[in-house]
Amino acid sequence: MPYITMVDCNTASEEARAAHDEHAKIGQITNMKRTLLHSVPAFKVMMEWYTLRDEAAKFLAELDVSFFCYAISSQNHCHICSTFFRKILKDANIDFEHFAFNPLQQSLVDYGQALVTKPKNIGDEIFAELKKHFNEEQIVLLTAFGAMMIATNLINDSLQVELDGYLAGY
Repeated sequence: MPYITMVDCNTASEEARAAHDEHAKIGQITNMKRTLLHSVPAFKVMMEWYTLRDEAAKFLAELDVSFFCYAISSQNHCHICSTFFRKILKDANIDFEHFAFNPLQQSLVDYGQALVTKPKNIGDEIFAELKKHFNEEQIVLLTAFGAMMIATNLINDSLQVELDGYLAGY
């Protein structure tokens, strides 16, 4: 059971409705977003996930972004986020557990999982692999994007946000 109710945009503050309407132009309004709308500054900060994703998409394929986010969310055991990305992968007929990742994808999966399990000791091996595929600016962006994914996991898990209905069955 969620600890925080979801904002009803019909009765929300003008500021929350404006943030909702603005975001609805670029993305779906999920249960997490409706929860975040209790604090518009928090909502706006968390929606910067999209800015980081768009920057990563300049040097990663859409599927690579999904592998990275799924690796983080599943390693973090975030039910909502891992289900969201599992849906994307299943809809693309990809079984993450048995997929033959190319070296770039494997470096993203390894780094994403390490951000969750050992952020203070990721290790030379993982960074050496990252540096084969990405420059320092891209690695910093991936790190910030990964941190935002972890923050999204934390919001969903700590507030016990309900799984969105369209994700049921995944």
